Amino acid sequence: MAPPQGPRAPLEFGGPMGAAALMLLLPATVFHLLLAARSGPARLLGPPASLPGLGALWSPRALLLWLAWLGLQAALYLLPARKVAKGLELKDKSRLRYPINGFQALVLTALLVGLGMSAGLPLGALPEMLLPLAFVATLTAFIFSLFLYLKAQVAPVSALAPGGNSGNPIYDFFLGRELNPRICSFDFKYFCELRPGLIGWVLINLALLVKEAELRGSPSLAMWLVNGFQLLYVGDALWHEEAVLTTMDITHDGFGFMLAFGDIAWVPFTYSLQAQFLLHHPQPLELPMAAIICLINGLETISTATGRQLLVSGWWGMVRHPNYLGDLIMALAWSLPCGVSHLLPYFYLLYFTALLVHREARDERQCLQKYGLAWHEYCRRVPYRIMPYIY
Repeated sequence: MAPPQGPRAPLEFGGPMGAAALMLLLPATVFHLLLAARSGPARLLGPPASLPGLGALWSPRALLLWLAWLGLQAALYLLPARKVAKGLELKDKSRLRYPINGFQALVLTALLVGLGMSAGLPLGALPEMLLPLAFVATLTAFIFSLFLYLKAQVAPVSALAPGGNSGNPIYDFFLGRELNPRICSFDFKYFCELRPGLIGWVLINLALLVKEAELRGSPSLAMWLVNGFQLLYVGDALWHEEAVLTTMDITHDGFGFMLAFGDIAWVPFTYSLQAQFLLHHPQPLELPMAAIICLINGLETISTATGRQLLVSGWWGMVRHPNYLGDLIMALAWSLPCGVSHLLPYFYLLYFTALLVHREARDERQCLQKYGLAWHEYCRRVPYRIMPYIY
C-alpha cells in the first residue's frame, strides 16, 4: 500500500478544464501574435487576415536549426561553471547543486554568432523562419512534457512538487508532477528557465535588427532601444542567475507543460514582439526613452516568528510587491518605442499585468503560511499590493 501523501494542494488555473484550455490557448496566442505583427493592420484583437497552411508551419530546416540551438545551449550548460550553487533544502533534507554559468553561455553564444556573421551567416533570414520555429518549439514542448510526465511516474514521493499531483492526468501534465527532474546532474527545469528561451529571445531581436538594417540601410532608434533594453534585462538575469534558485518556479512549481512551453516557446516568440512589430511597422522616434532607477535604503523591518524580516518602509512601505511594479514600468518602457498607434506591442504589458496579479495572489498565500501573524500586521501597515492607491 502506498504511504499517505497528506492533503493535496488546491487546484489552480480552473482545474483540468482550465489546464486543457490553456494548452490550446497559449500556442494559439503565440501564432496569432506572430501573424499579427507582420500583417498590415497589426491588430491585437480580431482574427488574422489569413491563416497559414501546414507548409508555412512545418520546415525540416527549422527543425534542424531548433535542435542545433537546444544542443548548443545544452553543451554550454555542461561547460565548467564559475560557481556551483546549492538550492534550497528539499523534503528529503538534500540540496541540489546548480552550475552558475548562464552569463558565460550568453557571451559564448554572442561570440559564436559574431564569428558566424563574419563568415557569412545570414542572420537576417531568421525573421522569415519565426512561424516554423515557433511550431517546432511548440511540438518540442508537448513531447518534452510527455517525457517529464512519464518520468515523474517513477520518481519518489519526496521528489514531487506540492501541486501537479491531483491524480488528473491532464492537470498534472500541464502543471508538472516532479519538482526537479534530472538525468545525472543535468537539471531540465533549471536549464530551460534561463537558457534556450531567454538567450533565443535576444538572438531573435538581433536578427530583426539586422533584417531592418538590410531593408532600410540602418536600424531605427526604436529598434536599437528595444534591443538594448531587452539585452540588458537578459544579461542582468543571467549575471544574477543564482537568484532564480529561490523563485517559485524552482522551489514550488513542478516541471510540466506550463513551464516547458513558457520557457522554450512563449518567451522567445512573444517577448520579441516589439522588435517584430518595428520591423514591419517602423515608428519615428526623436528622443530616447527615459531610464527609471529606484534606490532603496534605510528600510524599517518587522521581526517574524521564522527570524526573517518584512520590509515596511522605502518602496516596500508603499506596496507589498514593489519589484512587480518595477517589472510593469519596465514592460511599459519596452513598448513605448513602438508608438501609441497600435495596441499590439503593448501585449507584453497587458499579459505581464495579468501574470503578476496571479503570481501576487500565490505569493500572498505562501507568505501567510510562512510569516503567520506578522504577515497580517504587514498587510495592515502596507495595504497596497502592487500599485500605490490603485491595487
